[in-house]
Amino acid sequence: MRSRHDKPTRISLSTIRQAVVHCDRCPRLRAYCARVAGRKKAAHRDDVYWGRPVPGFGDRRARLLVLGLAPAAHGANRTGRVFTGDGSGDFLMRAMHQYGFANIPTARHATDGLKLRGAYITAVVRCAPPDNKPTGQEIKNCQPHLEAELAALPNVHAIIALGRIAYDTYWRVMRGLSICPSPRPAFKHGLVFTPDRGPALIASYHPSRQNTNTGRLTAPMLACIFKTASQLITSAAITKHGRATC
Repeated sequence: MRSRHDKPTRISLSTIRQAVVHCDRCPRLRAYCARVAGRKKAAHRDDVYWGRPVPGFGDRRARLLVLGLAPAAHGANRTGRVFTGDGSGDFLMRAMHQYGFANIPTARHATDGLKLRGAYITAVVRCAPPDNKPTGQEIKNCQPHLEAELAALPNVHAIIALGRIAYDTYWRVMRGLSICPSPRPAFKHGLVFTPDRGPALIASYHPSRQNTNTGRLTAPMLACIFKTASQLITSAAITKHGRATC
């Protein structure tokens, strides 16, 4: 049996994708995704909904991993691609495009031509949860998928955690790699943590409609996050542990 401090065995991203798509560890979430796909939203009544767990997406040579919360019921649960088909995806992609991590500034559907450059996007939970609130057990059920993706992406140098749940999940994954500083930095937008080994962490508010419509997260704030990621990746700036930059 693998101990919690052993690195996951590296398997291909295509194998991980199939494992995610066919995952049935969370019956509540699977039932909800199927129910939403059956009822649809009026604006998307002619669409064929994906209605299954949504795998990660991006560059196999990624040096940046962007970690979100979960698929939106009528976004990724409809399109089958993470952060695609809703306002959050477009908000995120504008910032990624600005700093060269995406070839276009929108994410509308799975065949829109979007390609990520040096980046990979995934989520803590792979099924759309009711009210965007997965349970603690559902988050734990999905963590092995994230661990497998990280093992399959050996060049990842930085992780952007979008929101507190993604931030907390980063720390659980790092604890499995024996990276557990004390005290642990508190969540704060713009916080950067650079461990002696393992990927650096950049914390950001999630680009949810609630955050962007209220101004809690603005386009310049999110752009600053990706600027910091670009600097970390290219070693253009060295940040101290726990420093807030945005």
